[in-house]
Amino acid sequence: RPMLRRLVLVAACSAAADAFLQPVQLSPHAARQLPASPRAGRSSSLSSLSMSKESVLIIGGTRFSGAYLWKELVDRGHQVTLYNRGKTSPKPLPGESESDYKMRLESTKYLMGDRKDPEQIRSLVDPSLYTYVYDMNGRESSDTAPLADLFTSSRSELKSFVYMSSAGVYKKSSEMPHMEDDAVDPKSRHKGKLETEAYLRSLGPNFNWCSIRPTYICGPQNYNIVEQYFLERADAKRGFIVPGHGEHLTGFGHVKDLAVAMANVIGREKKTNGQVYNIQNTNAVTFDGACKVAAEVVGRNPDDVEIVHYNPKDFKFPEGKKAFPMRPQHFFTNVDKARRDLEWEPSFNSCREIFQDSYNNDFVLKKAAGKLDNDFTCDEIVFGQLKPLTI
Repeated sequence: RPMLRRLVLVAACSAAADAFLQPVQLSPHAARQLPASPRAGRSSSLSSLSMSKESVLIIGGTRFSGAYLWKELVDRGHQVTLYNRGKTSPKPLPGESESDYKMRLESTKYLMGDRKDPEQIRSLVDPSLYTYVYDMNGRESSDTAPLADLFTSSRSELKSFVYMSSAGVYKKSSEMPHMEDDAVDPKSRHKGKLETEAYLRSLGPNFNWCSIRPTYICGPQNYNIVEQYFLERADAKRGFIVPGHGEHLTGFGHVKDLAVAMANVIGREKKTNGQVYNIQNTNAVTFDGACKVAAEVVGRNPDDVEIVHYNPKDFKFPEGKKAFPMRPQHFFTNVDKARRDLEWEPSFNSCREIFQDSYNNDFVLKKAAGKLDNDFTCDEIVFGQLKPLTI
């Protein structure tokens, strides 16, 4: 691999230092630009390769990333069918007019069933009707296998089966960013995703598939507490608790960019067959940097932000409570492969842009409706023992 596309991180040798890696020499509030390949031009929702109308089946489709993908595909003129249990009602996405939302609902077909029930899958899904399948919520191979098996039959018209995996499958490494051929961790909490990728691969060369591995995806209507964690504390004029030394680099991505990347598989299956793709923006930001960005977004002076660095091993938090939304390690990926094969460019290319969009189009609405968590239980436990620092 070219040396310049790797950022080499050296871990300390002792057990104590392993808990607190020596920081990369960056400004705490600076986003680090990752090495990138030359741009082939910004991605477009109306790519010439994606103009033909395809019949697309989405498993899921009504929550967050699935909803954004649904809209992206409809906007491109494809016929979309959603398969889910019907328990989550769809809603308009930010910037979507009432008429466009109504058109999206009316142009879409719906199948109501439980993906975990193989018999329902077989009775409701006709493999001859769909040219692309997007599996957005399979966690275990047993979730995806019955669906994928349907599309190995002679009746199948499948051009590509696109699986939503996770960059969380990679094994912790001292050499970053993560590349698609990096070692994976079979014991990670995402091992079911790895096993699913292995199952899809086992279906042979005539089964066309690819897998998408996002890092921390953000954006309006995110049901995971990622950017909201930072924005809540900044908005409440509170300090932050950050595990480790605060210089761990992490990668964010915007859900709109994820949707575009996934939709761009259409028409490019000759390149994508059997491949996995990392998805995030082209930057990495430190934990401390994310805290300061959140402060800027809500109108605070980032230089006045108080941050406490703590060792998670020194604290016992209430069961079910999560003190920090991200793993205390360097966790970011190189996305050059997706940019090349999918002819894709992220449009939200900094932590600031991502947090600002979530703040404007989600956070302020939740706050006005009284729907923020405002749960600072873990923060108070740490603040009770450690003094905040203004950095």
